[in-house]
Amino acid sequence: MKIFAPETRHSTKQHQRLFAAYELASTLVQVTAGLLFLVGSWLFFYNSWENTAIWLFVIGSLLFVIGPSLKLVRELHYALIGDLADLAERARS
Repeated sequence: MKIFAPETRHSTKQHQRLFAAYELASTLVQVTAGLLFLVGSWLFFYNSWENTAIWLFVIGSLLFVIGPSLKLVRELHYALIGDLADLAERARS
């Protein structure tokens, strides 16, 4: 099974559930990262909150790396499902 192939997203019920779960997780991570950057940016207006703002930027940056990583993991998960299905089919033959 090819990774990042749009047709695999909805080929089975299991793929549909995986797609929805990973999309939800990815969206939540990206929204959280954006909010951390927004709050961190606001906190830079106050010198006493500078360290907190820096940490929010660091955590937000980490989340911006995790978001796309979830999509890669999803595609690898699809490939694994496809491989297992192929192995099961070959075992039955």
